Amino acid sequence: MKDNFSVQSAGYAQFRPTYPSELYDFLFSLLSEQHTAWDCATGNGQVARELARHFTDVYGTDISQNQLSHAVQKDNITYLLQSSDKSTFEDNTFDLITVAQAIHWFNFDAFYAEVKRTLKPFGIFAAFGYGVMQINEELDIIIHKLYKTILGPYWDEERKYIDQGYHTLPFPFQEVPVPELSIKTSWNFEQLIGYLNTWSAVQHYKKANDSNPLDLVISDLQDAWGDAERDVTFPILMRVGK
Repeated sequence: MKDNFSVQSAGYAQFRPTYPSELYDFLFSLLSEQHTAWDCATGNGQVARELARHFTDVYGTDISQNQLSHAVQKDNITYLLQSSDKSTFEDNTFDLITVAQAIHWFNFDAFYAEVKRTLKPFGIFAAFGYGVMQINEELDIIIHKLYKTILGPYWDEERKYIDQGYHTLPFPFQEVPVPELSIKTSWNFEQLIGYLNTWSAVQHYKKANDSNPLDLVISDLQDAWGDAERDVTFPILMRVGK
């Protein structure tokens, strides 16, 4: 599994969008028990925090100590520095296993073997994430230019799974139909720039060119954005199985 996010862990915790309650309500509706949950590649712990509201014990794992250092702390969350495809958990431990905006970085075969080993017989596995945001036509064109034209060569190969809506992920589970959901939030311009700076391709570009690619579009973004807060929508990608 790649670690593309340790460098910008603080920004990741501050600027990444959060998933709506409807997503969690859907997942919880599928469960027969809510005792123990595992959030893989937990990052800043945003999903673990929500699971902790409903489960007795929650475990969050990540390969980045820097990410875990910025993670949300709760009495019933235990964070562990370990890879999701080589866990130390016992067989048949979890009612729910989640992985948010990270499964495309995994060794699928090894990870799925761990999911099947540690999931309870009636447990649920959910992989979810989000695609490129949508704001309005003018801003979307500029962001698409940044995403595709400027940063295209700097995205990791695994990013294709997000671009393909997670539909092409290998998924060796009995699949559960999922609702169409989205993340809806309201941002000011500083939040937009903060979020864009968390893109892994931005970090790759900086390393290769010793400059920030946002400098190539920030003036156009500012002109199109104006001074007001704007509604921002991210389409949610989700695969659920048992």
